[in-house]
Amino acid sequence: MLRRTRTSKVYKETSTDDDSDDMTGNQKDDSEELEWLPDLHDSKMKKGHQKAPDKTSDGKPATKRVAKPKETKPKAERKPRTVRAPKVKTVKSNKEQQPEDTNVPKPASQQHMTVKEERLSINLNSEFSNTAAVPGDMPDEGPSSSQHPFGVKKEEPEDFTFEEPPQKKQRTDAHQGRPIKLKVGNSRLEDLQMNWDLIQVLAEKTGAEQWVCGNIVHLLQEENTVPFMVRYRKELINHMDADAVRDVQLVLEELRSVAKKSRSVAQTLKKEGVLNSQLENALQNCTTADEIDHVYAPYKKGSKLSKARRAKELGLEPAALALLHAPQTLDVHSCIQPNKKGLSNLVEVATGVQEILADMISKDKESLTYVQTLCDRASVTIHSAVSKTALKEQQEQQGNQKSKPKDIAKFSLYTDFTCNIQQIQHHQTLAINRGENLKILTVKVNIPDWVKNDFCRWCVNIRWKPQGFARPELMEILKNAAEDSYKRLILPFLSRGYRTKLTASAEKESIAMFVRNLRQRLLMCPVRGKVILGVDPGFHHGCKLAVLSPTSQILHTDVVYLHGSARKREVEKLRHLMLKHSCQTVVIGNGKACRETEAFFTELIKQRFFHLLDVSYCITDEAGASIYSVSPEAVKEMPDLDPNLRSAVSIGRRVQDPLAELIKIDPKHIGIGTYQHDVSQSLLRAALDGVVQECVSFVGVDINICSETLMRHVSGLNTGRARSIMEWREMNGPFLNREQLKLVKGLGPKSFQQCAGFIRVNPETVLSYSPGGNKELDVPQNQTAGKRKGKASGSISNQFNPLDQTCIHPESYSIALRFLSQIGSSLDMMGSDSLRHSVKNSVKSSSLDVLAKSLNTPPETLQLIVDGLTQPPGFDIRQDFEQADFKKEIVSMDDLYDGMVLTGRVTNAALFGAFVDIGVGRSGLIPKRFITPDKLPNDRKRRSLALGPGERVEVMVKHVDLQRNRISLDLIRVLR
Repeated sequence: MLRRTRTSKVYKETSTDDDSDDMTGNQKDDSEELEWLPDLHDSKMKKGHQKAPDKTSDGKPATKRVAKPKETKPKAERKPRTVRAPKVKTVKSNKEQQPEDTNVPKPASQQHMTVKEERLSINLNSEFSNTAAVPGDMPDEGPSSSQHPFGVKKEEPEDFTFEEPPQKKQRTDAHQGRPIKLKVGNSRLEDLQMNWDLIQVLAEKTGAEQWVCGNIVHLLQEENTVPFMVRYRKELINHMDADAVRDVQLVLEELRSVAKKSRSVAQTLKKEGVLNSQLENALQNCTTADEIDHVYAPYKKGSKLSKARRAKELGLEPAALALLHAPQTLDVHSCIQPNKKGLSNLVEVATGVQEILADMISKDKESLTYVQTLCDRASVTIHSAVSKTALKEQQEQQGNQKSKPKDIAKFSLYTDFTCNIQQIQHHQTLAINRGENLKILTVKVNIPDWVKNDFCRWCVNIRWKPQGFARPELMEILKNAAEDSYKRLILPFLSRGYRTKLTASAEKESIAMFVRNLRQRLLMCPVRGKVILGVDPGFHHGCKLAVLSPTSQILHTDVVYLHGSARKREVEKLRHLMLKHSCQTVVIGNGKACRETEAFFTELIKQRFFHLLDVSYCITDEAGASIYSVSPEAVKEMPDLDPNLRSAVSIGRRVQDPLAELIKIDPKHIGIGTYQHDVSQSLLRAALDGVVQECVSFVGVDINICSETLMRHVSGLNTGRARSIMEWREMNGPFLNREQLKLVKGLGPKSFQQCAGFIRVNPETVLSYSPGGNKELDVPQNQTAGKRKGKASGSISNQFNPLDQTCIHPESYSIALRFLSQIGSSLDMMGSDSLRHSVKNSVKSSSLDVLAKSLNTPPETLQLIVDGLTQPPGFDIRQDFEQADFKKEIVSMDDLYDGMVLTGRVTNAALFGAFVDIGVGRSGLIPKRFITPDKLPNDRKRRSLALGPGERVEVMVKHVDLQRNRISLDLIRVLR
C-alpha cells in the first residue's frame, strides 16, 4: 500500500523576492468544502405544510400511499425542535460506543482488507447540513475571524443563557491522557464517501489520538474557535496547545478537499464514459491530492491521449489481459492490421501491449507500495546545479551593462549541491526551490539503479507473473513493460512525491517558525506607567519625535535635526521637550541613522545633559512602521499627523503595548520569520491570523477602552461584530457586564459563547466614563436602548459582576459561586491573600479532582476557576514574558574578540539559527548546530518552544568578520 504523506499539498513553484526580504537579523543566509445535505427535518416539515399526505398534486385521492394515524404523531413531536437551544452540542460516533481498545489502528497489512467494514457509516446532522453559509437577518453578521472548514450557521436572535440544566455537563472522571468523548447526540460525523475512515486517517497524519481527533472534528463542526477550545475545552482535546489543534484543523481541511476532489474527478470521468468500478475504487482509496492526480492524469480532458489509452482504442487491451491470464492462448500476430497505424506490424502491436501493461503496473497500489519500500531502504539524494539557461543569460548579459544578469552568486552553495533527502535541512529545500523558481538552478531526485532492477524483477517473477506458460517473446514484452513503467511513469511519480514531501515539510516548519516568532513578539511584556519618547531616526529629514503618555496618548510631536549643522539648537529643543513632559524613557527605531542616534543619546546621558532625569533608551524593530503610517487605519487614527510622525508614534507604542500596536500591521512586515515569500501564502495567512487571534484572546481585552482593530481579533468576533460593539458603546455608554454583549446587534449565542471569556469589564475603566471620575457607578438611562427586536433584555442585569474581570467563562459562573461557598469565601475577596490561602488549604486537604467531582465539573474547568479567583485585579499573562532592554551606553564591533562572553536578546529566529542583538549595531548569528537541548531550559526543549524573539541569552563570540560585517556566536544558556 502506498505510504501516506502528512500533507496533500502538491509541489508547485512560487515567485519570490530576494534573500534580503527574508533575512531580518542583519545577516543573510549563505546557505471544500463538502456538499452539505439539505435539512431533512425542515424539508419534511415544509412538505407537510405544502401538500396533504392523502392527496396528489392535482387534488385527486392518492392511490399509492394511505395516511396512517401513527405517521402524524412523530411530525407533531418534531415541531418544537425547530427552535434550537443554544447549548453545546455533543456527539459521538458509532465507533466511540465501542471499548477504548478498539480505537487502536490495525496493522497496515490489514487496513486495505477491512477498510469498508471499518468505515464510519454515518451522515451529517441536520443542524449542520446547510449547503453554504446562510446569511442571517443581521447585516453585520459574517464569518468569524477564525476560519472554519464548516458552513457558518445563522445565529437566531433569541434570548439565551449558559445556566443550562445538568444534561449539558461533561464527564469529569478523567485526567489528561484519558479519552473524554462528547456525549451521543443526533449529530453525526460527515461521511466523506471514501474507502478510509476520516478519524483514523486524521490520527495517522497528525499523530494525535483518535478520540482527540474525533472531538476536535465535532468541536470545529460546532463552530468553536481554536482559542476557545484550548482554554475552555481542554479535557476534550487532551490539553493540546493551539498549534497542535491548528495542525489537526489543517489536515482535516486537506482530507475534506481530497474527498471533494475525488468526487469531482469521478463525476468528470463518468461524463466521459470511462469510469468503472476499479477506477472509482482507486479514487476512493486516495488520501492525498497527489494520488488523485496520478490516477486521473491519463484521463485529463484536453491533453494528449496517453499511450495506454491509444493502445486500448486500437483494441489491444484483450491481448494485454490475455498475456497475464492466458498467455498460452495469445497470438500477437493475429492483432496485426497492415493498413492501420499502430497495428501495421508486430513491433507496433508489441509496443501497444507493452504500454497497456506499463499503465496497469504504474496504477497498481501493491506495485507502488513495493517500489516505495525499496526506496525507503535506498539512499535517495537530491541534486541541484546551475541551469543552462542561467549560464547562457549571464554570458549574454556580461557585455550589456544596462541589463541585470541573474545573481547566481546568491545561490553559490547550491550550484553543485547533493544531499540525502533524509538529511536535507528545511532552509536548504526552500533555497533550492527559490533558485529553481528563478530559473537559476535545476533540481533532480536521484534513485539508485538497483531499485529499478529489483522492482522489474519482482514485477516479472511475482506480481505480474503470467498465469501459465508464456513464450520468450511474450516475457520480453512483459519485461519491457515493467522497465517502461518504472522509467516513464513511476520514477517521475516518485520524484514528484519526494519534492512535494520535502517542500511541504519545509513550508510547515517555516510557517511554524514564523508563528513562534510572532507569538513571542506579540506577547512581549508591555512597559507600563512611563512617558515614552518615540524616535524615528534620520539624517537629512531629521529625527521624528513623539511623546506618549503612559496610556499611549500623543502629548507632543516634533522633528529635530540631531545630525545637522544646527545641532546645538536642536539639542536644546530636545532637552526642553523631555524636561517638560518628565520623559525618562527613549525608544529608538532600528532603521537608518539608528546607531548614530543611539551614540548621540549615549553621549548626552554620560554628560548628564538631562539634569535630574534618569534617562535610559532601548532599540526596537521598526519594521512595518512606514507601511502602517500611510495605511487607512493610521490615517483614521491620526488624521492630522504627517506620516513620518505617525511612524514615531508607532515606534513608541510598540514598547508600551506590543500586542495592541503590532496587530495593526500585516505580520509579514514586522521583521520576523524567514522565506515567508517562498511558502504557501494561504497557509501562512491562516496560521498568522490564528496566532494573532490566539494572542489577543488569551491576553484579553477591556471592552470599554480597546480599539476596534483589537476587538476584531478576539475569538468569535470579526470586523462587523467589532463595529457593532463599538457603535453600541458609543450609543449606550460603557458595558457594565458581559451579559450586555447579548444586546449587541449581530452577536448571537455562538458568538457570545466564543468571545465572552476573553472580554474583560473592569470597574476602573467604567469609572472613567463618569463625569469627574465619580466613585459611584451610575447606570446610564439608555443602557438598554438600541437593542435588537426579539432579544429579550428583561433578564439582562445592569449590575457589575466581579467575575467579568477574570478569565472565568460565564458558563462556569455558577460553579465558581458554589466553589466559593464551599470554601467559605465570597466574590468581594477575589484576588486577596486570604482567598488564595483558603483555596490552597482546600486543594491541599482534598485534591483538585475530588473537588471537581463534588462540583460536577472537569478538573480543567475548576483549575481555570481557581486561577481566575486568585489572580490579582488587572492580571496580565504577559508579565512573565520578556520586556525590552533599556541601556545607557554603547559598544562597537571593534570591541569584540573571539571567546568574549556577552548577554543579548534574540531578534529573530530562522530555520538555520537565531539572530541576537548584542548591542554593537549588528546582530550576531547563533547557528542551528549550537542551539542544543542541553543549553535550553526544561520548558523550552520542545521544538515549538525553542529560541524566539525576546529571549535573553548569554552567548560567546566565536568569530568576528569585520570585512563581511558578520558575527558568529555560540549559545551558552537562556537567561531568566
